[in-house]
Amino acid sequence: MYYLECEAGIAGDMTVGALLDLGADEKKLLEALKTLPLEGFDIKISRVKKAGIDACDFDVVLDEEHQNHDHDMEYLHGTVHAEKHHHHEHEHGHEHEHHHEHRHLSDIYGIIDSAVITDRAKSLAKDIFKTVAEAEAKAHATSPDEVHFHEVGAVDSIVDIVAAAVCLDDLGIDEIIVPYLAEGHGTVRCAHGILPIPVPAVQHIVEDHAIPLKRIDCMGEFVTPTGAAIAATMRSGKKLPSVYKVKRSGYGAGKRNYERASLVRIYEIEPAEDDTDKIVKLESDIDDCTGERLGYLMDKLYKEGAREVHYSQIQMKKNRPGIELTVICDEDEREVLEKIIFTETTTIGIRRISMERTILPRSAGVVNTSFGEVKVKNVTLPDGSVRTYPEHDDVVRIATEQGVPVSRVWDEVIRSITKEA
Repeated sequence: MYYLECEAGIAGDMTVGALLDLGADEKKLLEALKTLPLEGFDIKISRVKKAGIDACDFDVVLDEEHQNHDHDMEYLHGTVHAEKHHHHEHEHGHEHEHHHEHRHLSDIYGIIDSAVITDRAKSLAKDIFKTVAEAEAKAHATSPDEVHFHEVGAVDSIVDIVAAAVCLDDLGIDEIIVPYLAEGHGTVRCAHGILPIPVPAVQHIVEDHAIPLKRIDCMGEFVTPTGAAIAATMRSGKKLPSVYKVKRSGYGAGKRNYERASLVRIYEIEPAEDDTDKIVKLESDIDDCTGERLGYLMDKLYKEGAREVHYSQIQMKKNRPGIELTVICDEDEREVLEKIIFTETTTIGIRRISMERTILPRSAGVVNTSFGEVKVKNVTLPDGSVRTYPEHDDVVRIATEQGVPVSRVWDEVIRSITKEA
């Protein structure tokens, strides 16, 4: 299980750095990037410090022809006039507007297919670019296939995305928990002019993939389209466990200098048991649902992970008889079960409460009977004694198979338990 912490936003190069720091094979990555049919770039991987924290820096070094102004902070945030920057461009003998080759999605897919990387890495890289293409298409009212890529189609962004895909594949990462992306505010200069933060591509990515944004009190673009697309493509529907153990972690450094250290962190984690057993209780009052539909609802809720489902007769407003639905579940299952309740009933509200519970230690076992082995449940009481119960489903199975009453099998199991005790 992996967790991506984006308290200072996310960008493509930051993500690659974090994956390398986590343990992705640097040599394998460099060999893979050499096979990209692109010119004008070199790769520099180094260690840097951000706010005193050691992190991996993945840098796509572009030649003068392909260079952009991503790190020119005044220009980037639209705080200098275009005329001033136009003069700055001529001083350096190149025009910013001509640096980015305009590519379509099919062109980028061709570049990815030409690289000597695994099929899974190719698929991941294409999925990430497709995520960006769909967002850009919405922003420009066109189709994903017709989008002209600018910044994200530039050499450094193609390399960032392919590098991220290679590292994700090398580490065997299928999905990542991403609770939210922290984003700044203000404006940023893009190929189309000065735009508000988050830029439209990022806005559409987080909308389409339901990724929460956390606004931080810092001026600047902390989330780039490339970074958002990687997070969206790899993001799982799972919630971060409330208690977990960290197996290893990786820090990736960003290039921009803000008040908040430009770092992204990825963890490999595993859930840890809390000292208390916690459950969620869901309640909803229903007065216009048939018994047949309620029966179907109960079956579906159990199938999707509910621990307990029951109905109680209640008297509602305006003297209407109704049903109170109660569902007991784990927090991880809550959202799925709530969606089922809203979909399958007419209720417009669900009450919920998190609860702790005390449970006795339990273990499974079997007892030998004249009907064969039957499963039982052993429960350890507070005084240390053990109470054994037949597993009803197993009793029903045996009774059905042997054509005898359930009560006969049940009584036989109880006699065997008493005898063994």
